[in-house]
Amino acid sequence: QVQLVESGGGLVQAGGSLRLSCAASGSIFSIPVMGWYRQAPGSQRELVATITSSSSTNYADSAKGRFTISRDNAKNTVYLQMSILRPEDTAVYYCNGVVAGTRGPVVGYWGKGTLVTVSS
Repeated sequence: QVQLVESGGGLVQAGGSLRLSCAASGSIFSIPVMGWYRQAPGSQRELVATITSSSSTNYADSAKGRFTISRDNAKNTVYLQMSILRPEDTAVYYCNGVVAGTRGPVVGYWGKGTLVTVSS
């Protein structure tokens, strides 16, 4: 079994910064892709950014220039540095990992989410 645990959410004023972290644990052989998604109230979950094990990144247009995704492969951890935050960034942020387990196929896992609230 694999678990993803997010941390770092909270309340911040518009223009401020936050850093989210997500640590994966369990029967992990490798994590080819890790990423962040978000879901605002009344909206569908959407991609924020992804990063491969070789550090190739992909960002949603809304995140480009403001957010930076990174990872520490040795710690099975992914980070999301968010800057110049806007009220419309308010959402629950979910970590996702595409995990190759030690005994099974590649499976996608989700964390439980961390709430980010940006006040105007």
